[in-house]
Amino acid sequence: MGLIKAIDIAASGMAAQRTRVNVISMNLANANTTRTASGGPYRRKTVVFQTNSVHESFEEAMKNAESGQEVYGVKVKGIVPVSGEFKKVFDPSHPDADKQGYVYLPNVNLVQEMVSLLNANRGYEANAAAVRTAKGMALRALDLFR
Repeated sequence: MGLIKAIDIAASGMAAQRTRVNVISMNLANANTTRTASGGPYRRKTVVFQTNSVHESFEEAMKNAESGQEVYGVKVKGIVPVSGEFKKVFDPSHPDADKQGYVYLPNVNLVQEMVSLLNANRGYEANAAAVRTAKGMALRALDLFR
């Protein structure tokens, strides 16, 4: 596997983790949103990843298929809402309270979101380190030819 392909794989991971950080930020920003455009409280969202083949050309894809050395990166398959119960809080003065005085809050757990945010940040940093390492190896290889 070439250094450019290693950078492509790490870059796909960085892009996926960036999307994950954006979705987590959206969850945190809407942690108290009781009314959305659809009418109910905000529903927590999560990112689904999928492997993605990394090819530069059709010829290269055929060579990889023959040798059995398929190279995979990652891509975002989708952003999906997470099912689960909404938090039920008694607050009859709230404008979104039902007839019994209960307000339904989003199914966002702040602690869980912060842990996920740290995890996504670490994943991004690990992929960034892989890019730096591949870049350093390429520069060292160029120095050998001088």
